[in-house]
Amino acid sequence: MSANVTGQAKPEILVYGPAKPTIIDPLRERFTLRMVETSHDIDRLSRSVAEQIHGMAVTGLVPVESDLLSHCPKLEIIASFGVGYDHVDLGYAREHGIIVTNTPVVLTEETADAAIGLLICTAREFIKADRFVRSGEWLKKPYPLTRGTLRDRTVGIVGMGRIGRAIARRLEAMRVPVVYHSRRPVEDVPYRYFGSLIDMARAVDVLIVMTPGGLHTMKLIDAEIFSALGPNGILINLSRGSVIDEAALVAALRNKTIMAAGLDVFANEPHVPEELRAMDNVVLLPHIGSASVHTRAAMDHLVVENLRAWFAGKPPLTPVPETPFKGR
Repeated sequence: MSANVTGQAKPEILVYGPAKPTIIDPLRERFTLRMVETSHDIDRLSRSVAEQIHGMAVTGLVPVESDLLSHCPKLEIIASFGVGYDHVDLGYAREHGIIVTNTPVVLTEETADAAIGLLICTAREFIKADRFVRSGEWLKKPYPLTRGTLRDRTVGIVGMGRIGRAIARRLEAMRVPVVYHSRRPVEDVPYRYFGSLIDMARAVDVLIVMTPGGLHTMKLIDAEIFSALGPNGILINLSRGSVIDEAALVAALRNKTIMAAGLDVFANEPHVPEELRAMDNVVLLPHIGSASVHTRAAMDHLVVENLRAWFAGKPPLTPVPETPFKGR
C-alpha cells in the first residue's frame, strides 16, 4: 500500500537539486523531507532512510540516473521541474513502475515570448546595437543597416507542441509565414507540414527548434541542415543544447553557411564554446526561456501539486507519456 493512504506518518520525499523555498516550504507542510543537492550527496542518506522515500521532487536539471534511483526502492513518483525531462532515466522509471511528471503548460507563453524576443534580437542585431551605443560608437557614426529582417522570411518550427503552437500564433500575428516539422502531422493547426526536416530547411529562412531532447533528437540539427538553411538562414534554439551539433554550428557561422543564431541552451551548460562567445552574429542567453519570477513560481507550484495529488490518492496532474498513469 502506498504511503499516501496509511494515515500514519507523513510520506517521505527526497528533494533533489537546488534548494528552492517555493518548493520546499509547501512540501514541508505535508511531507517529511530529505534534501540532496547533487547525486554525489546521495551517500549521505543511510540505507534505512533511503528505503522510506516514496516520492522525489527534482528542482532543476540535475541527472536522475539509475544509480540514484536504485537507492530508493519504494519510490513511486518523480515530480520533475521543467517541461523537458531527458535528464530523468525514463527506462528505469518505467521498468520499476515509477510515475514521472513534468511542468508543462504553465511555461508555454513565457517561453514563446522568449523565442520571439530572441529571434528579433538576432535578426535585427539589437544586442550588437546596444553595445554600439554603450561603447560611444554612435557619437562617431550611425549604426549600419541590418542585413537581417523578419520581412520576406518564412519560419520553420521544429516541433509543434504547446510551445511551438504558441510561437506560431505570435509569428502569424506578425505576418510571418510559418511551416513546421515533427514526427507526424499535428491536428488542428493551419500550417504546412514537412515530413522531412531537410526539405523544410531548404524552404525556410529561419529554424526555431522546440523539440524535446534525448537520444532521438541528439544532434538533429547538423551540418547538412545548416547547408540546406543557407547563407540567409537564422537558427533559434530554446529546446536542448543536445539537439544541435554545436561544432557544426560554429563552423556554419564561421564560414557564413548561415547568417546568425540565437541560443538559449547549450550542449554543456553553463559552459559555452569560446568560438560562439567571440562571434558578433550570435545572441547568447543563459537558459532563461521561462525564467521570470511569475512563471518559475508556477512551475514550482506544479511540482508540489503533482506530489500532493499522488499522495492524496489522486492521479498525477501532468505525467509524461513514457510513464502514463494507469490507475492504482
